Amino acid sequence: MSVDREQMLRSAAALLTRKSTATMDEVARAAGISRATLHRHFAGRDALVRALEDLGIHECETALDRARLDDGRAEDALRRLIAEIEASAPLLAFLVTENQLFEGDGQHEGWARLDARISALFRRGQEQGEFRIDLTPAWLTEALYGLIGSGAWAVQDGRVAAKDFPFMIAELLLGGARRSVEP
Repeated sequence: MSVDREQMLRSAAALLTRKSTATMDEVARAAGISRATLHRHFAGRDALVRALEDLGIHECETALDRARLDDGRAEDALRRLIAEIEASAPLLAFLVTENQLFEGDGQHEGWARLDARISALFRRGQEQGEFRIDLTPAWLTEALYGLIGSGAWAVQDGRVAAKDFPFMIAELLLGGARRSVEP
């Protein structure tokens, strides 16, 4: 029987985003395979997390593409981005947390690409007078990641309705990021 590697990764992601401390045995059970089969594809947890990182970065880059960050007002592009990234939010939340364990191994270049694209959106919003200039694009990017992660956990725990995810994140972030008109 052939094992679909992407399905294995999606099963692992679904479990690990709910239970980040899951063992490889639990991951294998969730994927409907034996631990030996899982280990043939991923030598250990680190290899599995690296493969999940590749998947997560790919999904986030796809969401950035679909959000058309260069089109229209920066605020509208940010709202599109939040809506597009919602499906990948739990995986993104897991990866941001899990990556703290990999600092010595060097950061995946995909994170730098994501950071650069999102920071460019915030910079454009600042240059067009939509966003505050006293908050750096890097900080706004990190704040966005934090809100996406928090929103993903809240939805998974049932503390927030999934339909409210994009609105709550956009409103909270933009409430602090919008440039106010001086009286």
